[in-house]
Amino acid sequence: MPIRVLPSHLVNQIAAGEVIERPASVAKELVENALDAGARRVEVHVEQGGVGLLKVVDDGAGIAPEELSLAVERHATSKIASLDDLERIGSLGFRGEALPSIGSVARLRLTSRRAPATHGTSITVDGGVAAAPEPAPHPPGTTVEVRDLFYNVPARRKFVRSAATEFQHVERYVARLALSRHDVGFLLTHQGRRAFAVEAAVAGDRAAQEKRIAALVGEEFLHGCVHLDHAQGGLRLHGWLGLPTHSRAQPDRQYAFVNGRMVRDRFLANAVRLGYRDVLFHGRHPAYVLYLDLDPVRVDVNAHPQKLEVRFRDPRSVHEFVMRTVEQALAATRPAAAAAGPVPLSAGAEFGLVRGALPGTAAGGPAGSPRTQVALGLGIADAGAHLDWTRLAREDVGPGAGLPAGTDPVAHRGAGSHADAQAGLPPLGYAIAQLHGIYILAQTADGLALVDQHAAHERVLYERLKRELLTGPVHRQGLLVPETLEVGVAAADLAEEHAPALAELGFVVDRAGPAHLAVREVPAAFGTRDVAGLVRDALAELAERGTTEAAAVGRERMLATLACHAAVRAHRTLTLAEMNALLREMERTDRADQCNHGRPTWVRLSLDELDRLFLRGR
Repeated sequence: MPIRVLPSHLVNQIAAGEVIERPASVAKELVENALDAGARRVEVHVEQGGVGLLKVVDDGAGIAPEELSLAVERHATSKIASLDDLERIGSLGFRGEALPSIGSVARLRLTSRRAPATHGTSITVDGGVAAAPEPAPHPPGTTVEVRDLFYNVPARRKFVRSAATEFQHVERYVARLALSRHDVGFLLTHQGRRAFAVEAAVAGDRAAQEKRIAALVGEEFLHGCVHLDHAQGGLRLHGWLGLPTHSRAQPDRQYAFVNGRMVRDRFLANAVRLGYRDVLFHGRHPAYVLYLDLDPVRVDVNAHPQKLEVRFRDPRSVHEFVMRTVEQALAATRPAAAAAGPVPLSAGAEFGLVRGALPGTAAGGPAGSPRTQVALGLGIADAGAHLDWTRLAREDVGPGAGLPAGTDPVAHRGAGSHADAQAGLPPLGYAIAQLHGIYILAQTADGLALVDQHAAHERVLYERLKRELLTGPVHRQGLLVPETLEVGVAAADLAEEHAPALAELGFVVDRAGPAHLAVREVPAAFGTRDVAGLVRDALAELAERGTTEAAAVGRERMLATLACHAAVRAHRTLTLAEMNALLREMERTDRADQCNHGRPTWVRLSLDELDRLFLRGR
């Protein structure tokens, strides 16, 4: 076959194969054109999933009558004029491919009117052939009707799914576009029925924006997220991060926008996921709505046929900025007085409330001052059993201050009014019991908190070790008598080879024979309990991950494993002193709402919820 120039309608159909994948692609291109035209309201009307009809109506600037024929020509655009413009694109569209591509595989009618004109102008394109423009009544703005999509391309038409499936894709795209522009009102209908409608939100009106978020993403997302807004070095990341305890089985609620452009970018998704790495349960996916703003010169949006991926000029700095911003925002997820708890308790839940044995203690009192904090390193965790909490409560400034000798601080609170009794309580309150040796029951200002003692202690230990690594070597505790353990020849070789890495983690070991090690120092946070088990855990992590893994991630994974194995176990009886010390540590510890595996560490049940359980006030 000789070389020939392809006819224009065939060129447009080839281009349509890249740009127009399904009806949702048509919706995306047309709505982006409306947004570029300055529309303040966009309506999308769909029939038969978008194959029968997809109509987009906007109140934007419109198209001049003399430019209407050019608008449906290939590579005709008003958005760029030179290479310099291509390097700093601020609009959503810029290639001039959408309308001719759509017109080549459907029946397209474009009607538009500029505000000063008395009437609009309409043009039709059928299978790539454009008719002459003609006058038509129309309000200021533009309407694009696309009918019988892929009617002339049977090979593409057979890949179209059911109307319900195609409309789901259209709805997903339009919702993403609505999330990208809070200042624009959106309406979406299918078969004449309204799918969703959101009003425009004034810039800076966070309450109105969150109302749109609830309508487009879901109320449950809004109730389980935190807001962030951080700028540094010409980069700004703002939006909403789903709490780790509201993670998803699928990555179906991840919305990312770069300079107002919706993207499905693996680079950004990886940066966000790394920001969640310390708090996300294995196999779960975070939910988020995030906006990254930067100078258009620093990002290339001409990297994907559908403009869904971008390339950053300095990817390392962008990746680090996004990851650290997400990480720091999630670090603030610790118990707070105004928080409802990381996860809600069902109002119909039943509790097996068993008061734990509390040997050697009086009723619990305040544990807020340094003198009343019991070290949670397991080697000295029992020291609190001998503290006189009544005396300390009288001496410390707090809810128990100034009480008569012999007064129980917790019992004393019940004597006054409810408001007086609860004044000054910390976010997690004070421990009053242990449930089944697993959970701490604490009285809070507005109800009770249930704390998983193992999960909470695991997070406290892990964050302590991480802080020490950042500020210098991990604090080590020398053993009075080195502990010798048999680990096997391979493990002994590994320990000898990676002695500096082990020392960085707080373990100082010497080889004491072909298959034996002598442990001389251990991390002070772990105490001297189960030294052999901790060393074996560290060696197992080294054997599995080695030292070729990224240093920071490798160390954090090892520390997380060690903290999990060293944390106080279930069915271990804790004294009130120990329980209160753990509650205070949680309130000071970053990410204390979740353990290292992403599970919640505590829940709160308010007095109102308790009243409903017992039908009080009915």
